[in-house]
Amino acid sequence: MEFTFYKYHGTGNDFILIDGFKYEGIQSKLTEEYIKAMCDRHFGIGADGLMILKASEDYDFEMIYYNSDGRTSSMCGNGGRCIVTLAHKLGYISNETVFLAIDGVHQASIDPTNVSLKMIDIDHYERENQDIIIDTGSPHYIKFVEHFDQFDILAEARKIRYNNRFKSEGINVNFVKFKDDILEIRTYERGVEDETLSCGTGVVASSLACIINQFTEISPIQVKAVGGNLQVAYKRKGKGFSDIYLIGPSEEVFEGIYRI
Repeated sequence: MEFTFYKYHGTGNDFILIDGFKYEGIQSKLTEEYIKAMCDRHFGIGADGLMILKASEDYDFEMIYYNSDGRTSSMCGNGGRCIVTLAHKLGYISNETVFLAIDGVHQASIDPTNVSLKMIDIDHYERENQDIIIDTGSPHYIKFVEHFDQFDILAEARKIRYNNRFKSEGINVNFVKFKDDILEIRTYERGVEDETLSCGTGVVASSLACIINQFTEISPIQVKAVGGNLQVAYKRKGKGFSDIYLIGPSEEVFEGIYRI
């Protein structure tokens, strides 16, 4: 079997996308081994994850997401923005859409430069001193630092990701500094098991952590990831948050043919 794939990225967080409207049943053929091989950066296409744009009876489409290890994953914010862009390109949606993902229903809008993706409401988080643990569709640990270059990010992230509490299910680890109204972020993603250039749910989680720690009340928050700039808009909802939007660009890199 052969099929067309699309390579997209959102601020450097890159994905393989497949049109499940056209290739109905493709999900059953993509085993964990195939997905892992496709995402391999040396012997495959190379990506942080793979998504299927799947037809849905109740919504414009369904987003099926796998991490680069081949396993089904939790919500991916940058992936959500990329799949909206592909659905628009292929003519399945207009400039606004409602779609289903693993964490529930999402709204999104697209313009020539940005995709605005509505994330789930947040009403619960944990605090460990100034560190914050919060689930924004994927679980995140946010640790505030003064400098990124004074410690080994991978080593420190893995101490948290593989500690007794998190090693079974895993957790994404974000190192964040907030200065001059700009949030800078470095993220280690479970499933990828490495630092990625950007992580949408991590950007959202870290932005909300800044508000929880009373560093800012600005909306939208300007975020500088390694792979580019994003924004997070929100409203306060008691001790939680609603109307949370991840805003930023998504771009097609190339398309090709893959055979399995």
